[in-house]
Amino acid sequence: MVYTICIGSNERRKDNLALARKRLSELFPDIRFSAETDTQPLFFRRQALFANQVARFMSDCDVHEITLYLKSIEREAGRTSEEKKQEIVRLDIDLLSCDNRVYKPEDLKRDYIVRGLEELDEKI
Repeated sequence: MVYTICIGSNERRKDNLALARKRLSELFPDIRFSAETDTQPLFFRRQALFANQVARFMSDCDVHEITLYLKSIEREAGRTSEEKKQEIVRLDIDLLSCDNRVYKPEDLKRDYIVRGLEELDEKI
């Protein structure tokens, strides 16, 4: 199965994206990452910039297992529900799609994700 994810952070952005890339590369050696993109926060009052990155990898794991892996990496970065309420996002890894099943249709329309997907398609 081919998985597409989006990684974002607005707290220690560069360090947390580096942690995510390292852990994801250990789990999925064939993973490909787009370039990092800085974006304004969406739907947040806190105006801290986000660093975002799109990635794609293959795995025989099911969606539930993949989600557990992604959440464990978020926890390793120190993501807590209390900080989420304060709009502090140390690390957020969203599953966008798996094969032809889309989980975040609105996210797939965002400019930085569209550009990241185009970049990944060029790397094939």
